[in-house]
This record gives sequence, structure tokens and C-alpha cells, in this order.
Amino acid sequence: MVGIVLLLGIGVLGTTVRVPLVALGLGPTFNTLGMVDGEPIVSIRTLPTYPTSGNLNMTTVGVIDDLTMFDAVRLWASSDHQLAPRHTVYPPGETPQQVNEENRRQFLDSQANAEAAALDFLRLPTRVVVGAVPDGSPAAGLLAVGDELIEVAGRPLQSIDDLHAALADTRPGQPVSVRVRSDDAAPREVTVTLGTRPDGPQGLLGVSPIARPAADDEITISLADIGGPSAGLIFALAVVDKLTPGELTGGRFIAGTGAIRSDGVVQPIRGIPFKTKAARDAGATVFLVPAENCAEARSTTPDGLELVRVDDLADAVADLEALRDGHSPGGC
Repeated sequence: MVGIVLLLGIGVLGTTVRVPLVALGLGPTFNTLGMVDGEPIVSIRTLPTYPTSGNLNMTTVGVIDDLTMFDAVRLWASSDHQLAPRHTVYPPGETPQQVNEENRRQFLDSQANAEAAALDFLRLPTRVVVGAVPDGSPAAGLLAVGDELIEVAGRPLQSIDDLHAALADTRPGQPVSVRVRSDDAAPREVTVTLGTRPDGPQGLLGVSPIARPAADDEITISLADIGGPSAGLIFALAVVDKLTPGELTGGRFIAGTGAIRSDGVVQPIRGIPFKTKAARDAGATVFLVPAENCAEARSTTPDGLELVRVDDLADAVADLEALRDGHSPGGC
């Protein structure tokens, strides 16, 4: 009777008591050159586009929350899952809804960065937007986050390179006119007295610029219920593929991951073991890996999956062109 009572108690506890763990596992993977629910994942409104082939699959990590003790034991024994402390995914003081909303914001930011990085790589016009204004900078109080920089020192801006060129011959203490637009208001002009740069003789405007598509609806990325920034690299490659002649994949099944900045730099992400396995299960033969994730990727690569190290968007495009032309790119 004591044994039966103990077993019943364990059974009740095991199926009702929640543990402070989550299970990480394989998430869905999507071909960004294809369609979901009858809509293209990446669509381009007015710029000329070209046919594509093959796959450029973004990969995700699945998260299972609200685990019982029995759930945790079952998933721990599974080769497709890994247990992690719940606070690493859902920080204390934040509700799951708040975390999901932040992940959604990061996903939307990754789309905007991918579009800007692709357009900048292709030397197509972009808008230059203020991403940050540090306290005490020369532009503090004059420019704000989200302001669009239209013209600096008499030079119209269509890229961040234009901004650098506009400031190339300036010096600290020099007043510079800046034509700027805030939201939908009419453009205005402000004068910024440039500060001193720690890395050169040019004057310092004191903002962190980011590139954005010239028109908000020029490029549309349609993918619901996905969060986080890690699809940025693959989105950018899909835009480049659609906007350039020739097929970037060469008909291959390419997958990958990596957050991307608007300047094209690829940043590391989490969940590499799950993403490479999901990609291989889906049929990928090549996986693009952020440079800083290479060591982890090498130790967990599934058989039949070639890893390609990526530092930035230009690097990724060159690697895919090399594969398409029968050459071997730099691996991890």
C-alpha cells in the first residue's frame, strides 16, 4: 500500500508540477525564394526582378515551455531536444507575451536590416536614418532616433557611404548644415558643430546611421509567427538573388542562419545544432554559418552538410557564386 501511494504521488507530481526549464529543439524551416499560404515570402514591388531557383532556407529553433517533470525527462532523453533554464528564454519579470513581442520586434528589425543591406550591396538607393544619438554627442538635441538624413554639408544622401563622403573633408569645430525629416513632417535644416573623432581628422556628426529601403513598401517580407533576428542573412540573400540576373543558388538547396546589420555584417546567433539538423532533414546540402558560430557548428554538423563560413553579405554572395561555378568556398 505504501508503494502504491508513493507511485501515485510521483505520478501526480510528475504530470502536474511545472519545472523551471524549457526544451529547445528543431523549428520550422522556410525557403525564402518560395511561397507560404499562396504568397511569396519575399516580394519586390517596382524594381526589376529575375528568376530564381533552388532553395535559400531560413532556419529556426523551437521552444517548448510549461514542462512537467515527466515532460522534462522525456525530452531530455530525446536526441532532438536540449533542456535549458527557463530564465534564459523568458527573463524574470517578463511575461511570455512580452518576450514574444520583443522577438517579433527583432524579427521585423532583421527584415529592415536585410533589405537595407541587400540594397546597399547592390548600390541601389536607400534612406539614411539616425539609429542612435549618444548622450553628449554634437547632434544631441538636434537630431533624434528615426530622423531621416536627407542632405549633409550640401551632399544628398542615398547611402551611408554618401554620409561618410559628405564628412570626409570636414574638421572638428566646423558647423555643418543637415537637412532632416522627422516622421511625415516637412524637412527642416539644423546646424551641427562637428566634434572630434578618435580615429581620424574628420569632424564627428555624432549619430549612428542605419540604411533603410528608399520606400517603405518597396520590399515586402511575409512570414508570420516567427521571432528573433537570425533570418536576416538569408532574407538579404533572397533579395539579392531576386534583384540580380542569374540564379545565386545554382539550383542547390542552401540553408543558413545569422543576424545581419544594415551595413551587411553578419552576427552570431543561438541554436546552431538544431538549425543545421533541421536544414539537413529538409534536404539542404550547404549551410551558411556566421563566423563566430563556426566552432560550435563544426562539432555538431550532420553528415552530408557542407558548412560555409560567412563574415558579411558580400562574403556570402561570393561564396554562393563560387559554389554555383563549381569552386569550393571557405568552410568553417
